[in-house]
Amino acid sequence: MKDIFPLADKLRPAKLEDFAGQEHLTGKEKIIRSFIEKKKLSSLIFWGPPGTGKTTLSRIIVKELDSPAVEFSATISGIKEIRDIMKQAVEVRKMYGKSLVLFVDEIHHFNKHTQDAFLPYVERGDIVLLGTTTENPAYKINRALLSRTKILEFFILGTGDLKNILNKALDYITGETGITIRLTGNTTNIILNYSNGDARRLLNLLEIIFHITAGSSEPVSEAMVLEIIRNKVAAYDRGGDERYQLISAFHKSVRNSDVDAALYYLYRMMEGGEDPLYILRRMIRITVEDIGFSDPGALKICLQAKEAYEYLGSPEGDLFLAYVAVYLTSAPKSNSLYLTEKKMKKVVETYKNAAIPIHIINPSNFIAAQKGAGKEYFYAHDFDEKTTIMETMPEEIKERDFYIPKELGFEKKIKERIDYWKKLKEKLKKNRK
Repeated sequence: MKDIFPLADKLRPAKLEDFAGQEHLTGKEKIIRSFIEKKKLSSLIFWGPPGTGKTTLSRIIVKELDSPAVEFSATISGIKEIRDIMKQAVEVRKMYGKSLVLFVDEIHHFNKHTQDAFLPYVERGDIVLLGTTTENPAYKINRALLSRTKILEFFILGTGDLKNILNKALDYITGETGITIRLTGNTTNIILNYSNGDARRLLNLLEIIFHITAGSSEPVSEAMVLEIIRNKVAAYDRGGDERYQLISAFHKSVRNSDVDAALYYLYRMMEGGEDPLYILRRMIRITVEDIGFSDPGALKICLQAKEAYEYLGSPEGDLFLAYVAVYLTSAPKSNSLYLTEKKMKKVVETYKNAAIPIHIINPSNFIAAQKGAGKEYFYAHDFDEKTTIMETMPEEIKERDFYIPKELGFEKKIKERIDYWKKLKEKLKKNRK
């Protein structure tokens, strides 16, 4: 039988018109099409998830522009290879008057020092750099290099693009082998959903289906595909951007009181192999940032769930995360403490040297005592009202109401308590006059 694998390479498009997805870059009057039509190219960083066409589009650009080019991967190449190519780039420019297009796959694997080697050659125009990365360039690419390149973001492929790729692959297999893979019922949707916007992931699954079902006249059923992908962990990079995007999406869903969305992101992380304690730590933060005193019990629930999870471990303890997620999402919300924190950082920065009122300083030594420390200090418990009109704020700080409670849940009670003390102090001041 003819070698038709790997499908991801065999079906890789060679022309822009055959490229699927990323219309915001390749569509009419968009940047990539403009580069190709004008026969002009500048240094670019392609950033996006795996299987979205970064490498393919880089190769198409080079071919369409008919540019001298060198391709290598940052995972297997080092500084010696870079220096050799830089020398070659200088010679190419002298001979042909063209810049060498240097395509570096997975450029984030180079450390900052290695990336520095590109700088002078990019600046002089000896090379045009085309780099691909699945990591956020803001964190993984040298800033000096970033300032000399343009970042183009790639997005996961839509269902329509994935379906076209799947159909092309099925036609290709039939045309090359004479074997027809027939997908029944909801099988196509299962395959598309499993791919998670990643064309390579889709094609790799189709290869497995082909190898398992080749020679069988039976159609491929939903149960068969589910069995193939069972126990396969969803694509999830615990060290990359996706981790932070998912935990952020989870946090925002809880904040927005959307139970369904919160559970979806929670289980997407859990099924991807995320550390449950990482998620619990974020949920503990949520209790104070987005709930606060509107439901003080939220923190207790979180800490109890953490203790229960550590006691049971996975998978028995995993359900406690759903328990907490539902509780936090349905709880009344308040960001009063979060706003207070931001406000207090500014206040403290402005008044970081403000003098503590002398009457609330402990006369712990004779020097402090001589200055009057502790004199005219009023012990609140000595008074029937359990408060006094004694000023405890530094004199130069005139701002007040740093914490402004909302009127939801238990925080309404906190507001009533604060208002009670304020009114009582005002009454005491009036009576003194």
